[in-house]
Amino acid sequence: MGLQCGIVGLPNVGKSTLFNCLSNAKAQAANFPFCTIEPNIGVITVPDDRLMKLEGLVKPERVIPTTIEIVDIAGLVKGASKGEGLGNQFLANIRETNAIIHVLRCFDDPNVVHVDGSVNPVRDKEVIDTELQLKDLDSVTKKAQRVEKLAKTGTDKEARKAYDVLSVYKAHLESGKSARSAPVKPEDLQYIADIHLLTSKPVLYVCNVDEASVKEGNKYVDLVKNAVKDEEAEVIIITAAMEAEIAALDTYEERKQFLDDMGLAEPGVNKLIKAAYKLLSLQTYFTAGEKEVRAWTITRGMTAPQAAGVIHTDFEKGFIKAEVIKYNNFLQLGSEAACRDAGKLAVEGKEYIVEDGDIMHFRFNV
Repeated sequence: MGLQCGIVGLPNVGKSTLFNCLSNAKAQAANFPFCTIEPNIGVITVPDDRLMKLEGLVKPERVIPTTIEIVDIAGLVKGASKGEGLGNQFLANIRETNAIIHVLRCFDDPNVVHVDGSVNPVRDKEVIDTELQLKDLDSVTKKAQRVEKLAKTGTDKEARKAYDVLSVYKAHLESGKSARSAPVKPEDLQYIADIHLLTSKPVLYVCNVDEASVKEGNKYVDLVKNAVKDEEAEVIIITAAMEAEIAALDTYEERKQFLDDMGLAEPGVNKLIKAAYKLLSLQTYFTAGEKEVRAWTITRGMTAPQAAGVIHTDFEKGFIKAEVIKYNNFLQLGSEAACRDAGKLAVEGKEYIVEDGDIMHFRFNV
C-alpha cells in the first residue's frame, strides 16, 4: 500500500527502543538526544488471529500476513519549525508519512535524562504540536498570499473559496490548534491537499510507562488523556523497556510465559500495530487456498475491483465478479465447499464495498 506511520516525540522518550521492538531494523537506542539521525523504516507484520485460524482450517503450503511501514524519525526540539536542531529534516520526514504515532514519556527515571530536565508529557506534546502548527501556519499563509490577488478580483470563484478555507485554517492554527480539528467541510480539504499540512494527519498517542503502570496507567497517563480528550485520538499504554525484553526472547513459549507472569494477554506492540493499522484507515481481506492463505491490505471503503487490483492491476482491469465468504461463516462451516453448499458464498459485482475479514476469490478476464 505504501502507507507509513511516523513515530515522533522529543529526544529520549523511548521512540527508538519502541521502533526496535516493532521491527527487525536496529535503530540506535542510546541515552542521549538525536540518537536517530536518519529515519529508520521498518516493515511490520500486522498480528491477526484470523489468519492463523484460516491456516488451521485450510492447511495451505504457506501463510502470508499483511504489513505496514513504520518510520522512526529524529527527535524534535523547540525551534524546529525555524530549523533548530534537526528540525528541517524532522519536518521533511514527517511530511512524507500518512499518520503520526506520538510517543510521550510517562515514567520517572533519574538515569534517563529528559531534554527539558523534568517529566511532563503534556508539555512535551505541546512542544511538538506547536512546532508542527507553526510550520503549517507558514504553509497556509504562503498559499493564502498566492491566491489572495485572484480572490479579490471576484472573477475566480475557486480562488475565493480557496482563500476563505485557508483563512479558516490560518485562524485555527494561530489559536494553537491543529489542522485536523479545523471546522471545514470534507469537500473543502481539496484546497489544502497540495500543501500537505503536518497537523492534518491522524495521530495516535503512545504513553511510555514503567512496568508498574503498564496495566492501569499512572498520573502522567491521566494528564495525557485529559489533554487530548477533544481530539478524538486514541491513547494506548506501553512499556518500551519491557517490550524490548519480550522481543529479545527466542521462542513463542518464552514470550507467552513472560506475558502470563505480567498478567498480560499480548505484547503491547501488538496493540500498537493494530492501532496504527486502524489509524491509516486500513483493513484486511483474505484469499484462502491449498497453496496459500494470505492477508491483503486495502483502504477502508474500497470496492471489489479496487481490492482485486491490490493483487494485480489486471484483476481490476478485467474484473467480472467476486466470490465472497464472510469470515465467521467460513470459520463456522470450515471450508469454501461447505459455505457454497450452505448458500453462504455470495457473488458480488463492481459496486460491492469490501468488508474487513472478507474471504474473496476474483473472476476476471484480460
